[in-house]
Amino acid sequence: MQSQTFVFFGIVGCGKGTQIQFLRDFLKDKDGKECVYAYPGNEYRKLIETGSYTGSLVKESVSLGHLQPDFLTDSIVTNILTSSLTPDKHLITDGYPRTLAQSQVLSDMVNFFKRDEVKIIYIEISKEEAMKRNLLRGRVDDTKEGIEKRFDEYINKVIPSMDYFKDKEGYKIYKINGEQSREDVFKDIVKALGY
Repeated sequence: MQSQTFVFFGIVGCGKGTQIQFLRDFLKDKDGKECVYAYPGNEYRKLIETGSYTGSLVKESVSLGHLQPDFLTDSIVTNILTSSLTPDKHLITDGYPRTLAQSQVLSDMVNFFKRDEVKIIYIEISKEEAMKRNLLRGRVDDTKEGIEKRFDEYINKVIPSMDYFKDKEGYKIYKINGEQSREDVFKDIVKALGY
């Protein structure tokens, strides 16, 4: 099987992380190929933990529910891809792209790394469900106001960044109902992808 490229979209709390782990395990069993996992959120958390100047600026904008600047997110993803991506590995991005500018950069990256057929998986849940799940998680940045702000940013910036790929050749968007059990969500993903 040819190495695949998957781009995950979904508001915080939709269960992306769980579904990505399911998919990574599924692909490993299926063809034994490694997955390169490009998840800027993780790198941002590491940055905050360093206590560096950049980390403190990131922490401040996270607490306000803002998206991180494009240049920083692009450089994180670029770094992961240049250091880890090879033709024999699958690629999964999580939380990237999140703006129109990042979508254009991803498109350049996909061309550069000679990846065709990008599968975009959009896990949809309602604002109410997102609110409920996020408050249950109890992360530091999961305040009611922070979640509200992130949801608005998501609708205003992230959805347009996904729509950028709508009629683009080589990209296909799969909308998945995220308001069911995690097993059923994954069944729908596998079915949509035609495995």
